[in-house]
Amino acid sequence: MSTPISSIRNLGPAMEAAFARAGITSAEELRQIGPDAAYARLLETGQRPHFIAYYVLVMGLQGRPWNDCKGDEKAALRKRFDAIKASGHDKGRSDLEAALNAIGVIERRT
Repeated sequence: MSTPISSIRNLGPAMEAAFARAGITSAEELRQIGPDAAYARLLETGQRPHFIAYYVLVMGLQGRPWNDCKGDEKAALRKRFDAIKASGHDKGRSDLEAALNAIGVIERRT
């Protein structure tokens, strides 16, 4: 028997549905995959990247409240999040927006 993703601290029905679209259907599977690979799978299915959603996931998998992430730990998670996005998973931008961002014409999305 599998445990619902929404049983993990900080993760509710919306995240459970998003992970189901990414093919991750249980808390056990999410824990086994880990936060970085699981978040990359979310982005691959068209989920827009959002740093707070990422660190909420990380904190939840550690059994911690979402707002427990601060300081150096938060900065380190930001680097991991940016690396996941840079791996080509940011499908939230058009090619034009990506090109304009690359040359510094538009503000970077987070």
